[in-house]
Amino acid sequence: MVKLIGALSRFNPVKVLLIGDFMLDTYTTGKIRRISPEAPVPVLHVQKEESLPGGAGNVALNLISLGAAVSVLGRVGSDSAGEQLKGALDAEGVDTAGLFVQKGFKTPVKKRLIADAQQLLRVDFETITALPLPLEETIFKKIGQFLEDVNIVTISDYGKGFLSRALIKKVIQLSREKNIPVIVDPKGDDFSRYEGATVLKPNLSEAYAAAKLPPDVSLEQVAERILQNTNVDLLLITRSEVGMTLFNKEGGQIDFPVRSKEVKDVTGAGDTVLSMISMAFANGIDISYGAQLANIAAGMAIERLGCARINLSELAERLLEFDVVNKVFDEEHLFALQQALKDKKYTVLGIESLGGMTTPLFRCLKKLSSRNKEQKLIIYIKDSDPDAEFVSLLSSLSEVDFIVLKCESFKNLCEVIQPHEVYAMESEQLIPLEHPKELLRHSPLHAK
Repeated sequence: MVKLIGALSRFNPVKVLLIGDFMLDTYTTGKIRRISPEAPVPVLHVQKEESLPGGAGNVALNLISLGAAVSVLGRVGSDSAGEQLKGALDAEGVDTAGLFVQKGFKTPVKKRLIADAQQLLRVDFETITALPLPLEETIFKKIGQFLEDVNIVTISDYGKGFLSRALIKKVIQLSREKNIPVIVDPKGDDFSRYEGATVLKPNLSEAYAAAKLPPDVSLEQVAERILQNTNVDLLLITRSEVGMTLFNKEGGQIDFPVRSKEVKDVTGAGDTVLSMISMAFANGIDISYGAQLANIAAGMAIERLGCARINLSELAERLLEFDVVNKVFDEEHLFALQQALKDKKYTVLGIESLGGMTTPLFRCLKKLSSRNKEQKLIIYIKDSDPDAEFVSLLSSLSEVDFIVLKCESFKNLCEVIQPHEVYAMESEQLIPLEHPKELLRHSPLHAK
């Protein structure tokens, strides 16, 4: 988990060109109190209606939540759903200059009816419409412009007709020339459309359909067939509650079991994986770490109803939950701690390890942690070279949430944190301080 936290710490803002099928997701939520007298069906008493970008639009929202700058290439219809979709993306800061309005095309709408956190019915308003040749030619002329200063290209294919074979080929070809990775979430059973992509991310049923192999054939054979037919660098097959499996051209295989507390709704989990893989790849993070982060993020997404957005703060907190003994942070992993502390109250206590775990220190830890169970306790160990056994003992205590080592790490943390309370342990007494920087007074860095 330390390596995963380190990988998360390398997440920098990147620019993503997102290409795909954009649609509008509408959620109608309410309560069921009776059966209709007209037919044996429940009556939904509506309490709330909400519309959000769906399809590739949901991928855009996930990328924004992860800190990416997103520009999109797609289409909407000249209708109210299209206007609503474009407006919602604009409001999130998405660059929609490449979201073309196609006359005669109806913006796809998926309407979900929900009661008591359960989806009752989904109603789809859509017509699969091929990309008209004039619009395709217009896009071809502008693709080079769309690829300027892009770190990664993400393709979200929902099979609604926008992603023609010619368009996909052109995008992959130009991206390759510019050394821009291309991550694809495919659709249909003809994966040759995505030949030359960097990463292909189908689900299990899509993989078997594309390989033209029966379900009793091993997943390894399926992967080998797809890799041969597509010439992609990496194949990541999502396997629902089982997790994900990564294959490469050399025959390498890595399994990633899913980590989820409760499955409520798998809607949009694939979009979460696509977004996380795109962010990891764009930041130069090894695909094995990126896949693990994506797997954990997807596990979080399916714990929520509808298309969930997972941000870095939530992901960092979940990483720490999975490894509660890993509470110790230095400079390399500080970013994860900063993310985990967002929008939370916490107390900082500065101590030294020379005296060991004394009774007064233990009493102070108990006192600080018991006053507010929701308030996190951060221990800053001021020694330049703290005793390893002391750090290990401290991290084993349930009263301690996080431990920060090294003066430089704490100094950098002080630039961004705003603790609710700050204390120092001096002469076995708890001394309140005004600001965490006061804890640096007796540190080696300050002494210099």
